[in-house]
Amino acid sequence: MKYFFLSLIALSILVVGVFGFRGDKFSQAPIQVFPDMDDQDKVKAQTADSFFEDGMGSRKPVVGTIPRNAEAGVMPIEFGAGRAGYYFDGKKEDTFGNGLPDDLGIKSEADMVGLLGRGEDMFNVHCAICHGKSGNGKGVVSHHLGQVGVGVPSLHNYPQETSPDGYIYEVISNGKGLMGGYKHNLPVRDRWAIVSYLRALQASAK
Repeated sequence: MKYFFLSLIALSILVVGVFGFRGDKFSQAPIQVFPDMDDQDKVKAQTADSFFEDGMGSRKPVVGTIPRNAEAGVMPIEFGAGRAGYYFDGKKEDTFGNGLPDDLGIKSEADMVGLLGRGEDMFNVHCAICHGKSGNGKGVVSHHLGQVGVGVPSLHNYPQETSPDGYIYEVISNGKGLMGGYKHNLPVRDRWAIVSYLRALQASAK
């Protein structure tokens, strides 16, 4: 029993010694029992690095770098802000037009397949959460919205089915009702890709 109390006292002193001075400032580096990635061999932003000739640690992307999920040959920053024309606003003169813009460069069946594939990817990422993967309006979010009396429309029915392609593009870009716009999230080409894929979903639902 004597050794038990001595051990308990020693342990108490150790605990107080380790944790009793938390928050105090010390000139020496602390003992790191669990480093938790505190020390990393990395260059922090705006710091120098003698490895490079110019001494700068911050580097620009390598020439020709393509961001993840971007298409080669398509400018990922091309969101069409302030630009006019059917490709950018979905309008032919003063009304919404139909058909895919020539700017997409669809010249073969392979081009169209590629556009539809891109449209499917972007639809599943940005649209299916509400409208469902088939466009029937029964996505994950629609279930929760239905509990508070808010419905998500099916994209297979009127007026979505009969609306011009340019109008669908406009809704994707600027939103409608409770739906927010995606013009800041999706490049112009990706929005048209979604339009083309949506038309395929509508055709398959008939």
